[in-house]
Amino acid sequence: MKLPQAALDVARLGSINLHPALLPRHRGPIPLAWALRDGDGRFGITWHRMDAELDTGGILGQTSIPIEDDDIMITDFGPKIGTAAFGLLPQVLERVAAGDPGDAQSEEGASWAGHFEDDEYARVDWSQPVRRIHDQVRAWNLTFVLTDVVGPVAELDGERLRLVRTSLRDPGDGSRRIECGDGPLWIVESQSLRESS
Repeated sequence: MKLPQAALDVARLGSINLHPALLPRHRGPIPLAWALRDGDGRFGITWHRMDAELDTGGILGQTSIPIEDDDIMITDFGPKIGTAAFGLLPQVLERVAAGDPGDAQSEEGASWAGHFEDDEYARVDWSQPVRRIHDQVRAWNLTFVLTDVVGPVAELDGERLRLVRTSLRDPGDGSRRIECGDGPLWIVESQSLRESS
Protein backbone atom coordinates (compact mmCIF):
# COMPACT_ATOMS: atom_id res chain seq x y z
CA MET A 1 0.00 0.00 0.00
CA LYS A 2 1.31 3.40 -0.95
CA LEU A 3 1.49 6.03 1.77
CA PRO A 4 1.66 9.73 0.98
CA GLN A 5 5.06 11.31 1.55
CA ALA A 6 3.53 13.61 4.18
CA ALA A 7 2.59 10.57 6.29
CA LEU A 8 6.05 9.04 5.88
CA ASP A 9 7.68 12.30 6.94
CA VAL A 10 5.91 12.28 10.34
CA ALA A 11 8.53 9.89 11.73
CA ARG A 12 11.51 11.98 12.88
CA LEU A 13 14.10 9.48 11.61
CA GLY A 14 12.06 8.39 8.59
CA SER A 15 10.00 5.29 7.86
CA ILE A 16 11.45 1.88 7.04
CA ASN A 17 9.99 -1.33 5.63
CA LEU A 18 10.98 -4.98 5.48
CA HIS A 19 10.39 -6.45 2.01
CA PRO A 20 10.82 -10.21 1.38
CA ALA A 21 12.85 -9.89 -1.82
CA LEU A 22 16.25 -8.83 -3.06
CA LEU A 23 15.28 -5.35 -4.17
CA PRO A 24 15.11 -3.95 -6.77
CA ARG A 25 14.01 -7.39 -8.04
CA HIS A 26 10.41 -8.30 -7.19
CA ARG A 27 9.03 -5.01 -5.95
CA GLY A 28 5.34 -5.31 -5.16
CA PRO A 29 2.79 -7.37 -3.22
CA ILE A 30 3.77 -11.03 -3.83
CA PRO A 31 7.57 -11.20 -4.15
CA LEU A 32 7.98 -14.73 -2.77
CA ALA A 33 5.50 -16.08 -5.30
CA TRP A 34 7.42 -14.42 -8.12
CA ALA A 35 10.76 -15.76 -6.87
CA LEU A 36 9.27 -19.24 -7.26
CA ARG A 37 7.56 -18.44 -10.56
CA ASP A 38 10.86 -17.17 -11.97
CA GLY A 39 12.74 -20.24 -10.70
CA ASP A 40 15.17 -18.06 -8.72
CA GLY A 41 16.26 -20.74 -6.25
CA ARG A 42 16.80 -17.97 -3.71
CA PHE A 43 14.82 -15.12 -2.25
CA GLY A 44 15.91 -12.46 0.15
CA ILE A 45 14.92 -9.76 2.54
CA THR A 46 15.56 -6.06 2.21
CA TRP A 47 15.21 -3.40 4.86
CA HIS A 48 14.68 -0.13 3.01
CA ARG A 49 13.63 3.45 3.49
CA MET A 50 10.04 4.13 2.51
CA ASP A 51 9.23 6.78 -0.06
CA ALA A 52 6.11 7.74 -1.98
CA GLU A 53 6.54 4.82 -4.41
CA LEU A 54 6.36 1.10 -3.60
CA ASP A 55 9.58 -0.63 -2.52
CA THR A 56 11.89 1.91 -4.18
CA GLY A 57 13.57 3.60 -1.20
CA GLY A 58 17.23 3.42 -0.21
CA ILE A 59 18.45 -0.01 0.95
CA LEU A 60 19.58 -0.22 4.58
CA GLY A 61 20.27 -3.95 4.78
CA GLN A 62 19.82 -6.99 2.58
CA THR A 63 20.55 -10.71 2.59
CA SER A 64 19.88 -13.73 0.38
CA ILE A 65 18.15 -16.94 1.55
CA PRO A 66 18.00 -20.27 -0.33
CA ILE A 67 14.63 -21.74 -1.27
CA GLU A 68 14.46 -25.41 -0.26
CA ASP A 69 12.41 -28.00 -2.16
CA ASP A 70 10.09 -28.44 0.84
CA ASP A 71 9.36 -24.73 1.30
CA ILE A 72 5.69 -24.78 0.36
CA MET A 73 3.65 -22.37 2.47
CA ILE A 74 4.25 -19.00 4.12
CA THR A 75 4.70 -20.94 7.38
CA ASP A 76 7.86 -22.46 5.85
CA PHE A 77 9.25 -19.09 4.74
CA GLY A 78 8.21 -17.08 7.81
CA PRO A 79 10.85 -18.36 10.26
CA LYS A 80 13.60 -17.84 7.67
CA ILE A 81 12.41 -14.28 7.06
CA GLY A 82 12.24 -13.56 10.80
CA THR A 83 15.72 -14.90 11.53
CA ALA A 84 17.30 -12.98 8.66
CA ALA A 85 15.37 -9.78 9.43
CA PHE A 86 16.33 -9.71 13.10
CA GLY A 87 19.92 -10.54 12.21
CA LEU A 88 20.14 -7.38 10.10
CA LEU A 89 18.16 -5.14 12.43
CA PRO A 90 21.05 -3.78 14.58
CA GLN A 91 22.90 -2.62 11.45
CA VAL A 92 19.70 -1.16 10.00
CA LEU A 93 18.81 0.78 13.16
CA GLU A 94 22.35 2.10 13.40
CA ARG A 95 22.10 3.46 9.87
CA VAL A 96 18.67 4.97 10.56
CA ALA A 97 19.90 6.65 13.76
CA ALA A 98 22.84 8.13 11.82
CA GLY A 99 20.47 9.64 9.25
CA ASP A 100 21.84 7.37 6.51
CA PRO A 101 19.50 7.56 3.48
CA GLY A 102 20.41 4.03 2.42
CA ASP A 103 21.93 2.82 -0.82
CA ALA A 104 19.99 4.03 -3.85
CA GLN A 105 18.29 1.27 -5.79
CA SER A 106 19.29 0.76 -9.40
CA GLU A 107 16.52 0.45 -11.95
CA GLU A 108 18.64 -2.15 -13.71
CA GLY A 109 17.27 -5.54 -12.70
CA ALA A 110 14.12 -4.03 -11.19
CA SER A 111 10.93 -6.05 -11.63
CA TRP A 112 7.33 -5.90 -10.45
CA ALA A 113 5.80 -8.77 -8.43
CA GLY A 114 2.15 -8.08 -9.12
CA HIS A 115 -0.84 -10.36 -8.63
CA PHE A 116 -1.14 -13.33 -10.98
CA GLU A 117 -3.76 -12.42 -13.56
CA ASP A 118 -2.86 -14.66 -16.48
CA ASP A 119 -4.97 -17.75 -17.10
CA GLU A 120 -2.02 -19.51 -18.72
CA TYR A 121 -0.04 -19.61 -15.45
CA ALA A 122 -3.15 -20.93 -13.68
CA ARG A 123 -3.15 -24.10 -15.82
CA VAL A 124 -0.78 -27.00 -15.18
CA ASP A 125 0.92 -28.43 -18.26
CA TRP A 126 2.19 -31.91 -17.35
CA SER A 127 4.69 -31.81 -20.23
CA GLN A 128 6.66 -29.07 -18.42
CA PRO A 129 9.74 -29.92 -16.31
CA VAL A 130 8.82 -31.29 -12.88
CA ARG A 131 10.54 -28.48 -10.97
CA ARG A 132 8.68 -25.83 -12.96
CA ILE A 133 5.33 -27.42 -12.03
CA HIS A 134 6.37 -27.81 -8.37
CA ASP A 135 7.38 -24.13 -8.30
CA GLN A 136 4.08 -23.19 -9.96
CA VAL A 137 2.13 -24.94 -7.18
CA ARG A 138 4.25 -23.29 -4.49
CA ALA A 139 3.96 -19.86 -6.12
CA TRP A 140 0.16 -19.99 -6.07
CA ASN A 141 0.27 -20.89 -2.35
CA LEU A 142 2.02 -17.57 -1.69
CA THR A 143 -0.57 -15.38 -3.40
CA PHE A 144 -3.73 -13.81 -2.13
CA VAL A 145 -6.61 -13.72 -4.55
CA LEU A 146 -7.66 -10.29 -5.78
CA THR A 147 -8.65 -11.46 -9.26
CA ASP A 148 -10.94 -14.14 -10.72
CA VAL A 149 -7.92 -16.22 -11.74
CA VAL A 150 -7.32 -19.17 -9.40
CA GLY A 151 -4.58 -21.71 -9.82
CA PRO A 152 -2.90 -23.93 -10.35
CA VAL A 153 -5.56 -26.09 -11.99
CA ALA A 154 -4.74 -29.52 -13.43
CA GLU A 155 -6.70 -32.05 -15.46
CA LEU A 156 -6.34 -35.64 -14.25
CA ASP A 157 -8.49 -38.51 -15.52
CA GLY A 158 -11.15 -36.07 -16.67
CA GLU A 159 -11.32 -34.26 -13.34
CA ARG A 160 -10.27 -30.68 -12.69
CA LEU A 161 -8.18 -30.26 -9.56
CA ARG A 162 -6.59 -27.31 -7.82
CA LEU A 163 -3.16 -28.46 -6.70
CA VAL A 164 -2.32 -27.37 -3.15
CA ARG A 165 0.83 -29.29 -2.27
CA THR A 166 3.27 -31.32 -4.35
CA SER A 167 6.58 -33.04 -3.67
CA LEU A 168 9.65 -33.80 -5.76
CA ARG A 169 10.17 -36.98 -3.71
CA ASP A 170 7.79 -39.76 -2.76
CA PRO A 171 6.48 -38.73 0.67
CA GLY A 172 5.54 -42.35 1.37
CA ASP A 173 1.94 -41.57 2.25
CA GLY A 174 0.22 -42.89 -0.86
CA SER A 175 0.39 -39.57 -2.71
CA ARG A 176 -0.42 -39.84 -6.40
CA ARG A 177 2.60 -39.99 -8.73
CA ILE A 178 2.36 -38.10 -12.02
CA GLU A 179 4.92 -38.27 -14.82
CA CYS A 180 5.91 -34.80 -15.96
CA GLY A 181 8.15 -33.66 -18.80
CA ASP A 182 11.37 -34.80 -17.17
CA GLY A 183 10.40 -36.91 -14.16
CA PRO A 184 7.81 -37.72 -11.50
CA LEU A 185 5.90 -35.35 -9.22
CA TRP A 186 3.75 -36.42 -6.27
CA ILE A 187 0.41 -34.73 -5.58
CA VAL A 188 0.25 -34.53 -1.80
CA GLU A 189 -2.87 -32.36 -1.53
CA SER A 190 -5.47 -31.19 -4.03
CA GLN A 191 -9.03 -29.86 -4.17
CA SER A 192 -11.68 -31.05 -6.59
CA LEU A 193 -13.15 -28.32 -8.80
CA ARG A 194 -16.23 -30.28 -9.84
CA GLU A 195 -18.98 -27.95 -10.92
CA SER A 196 -22.05 -28.35 -8.74
CA SER A 197 -25.13 -29.38 -10.69
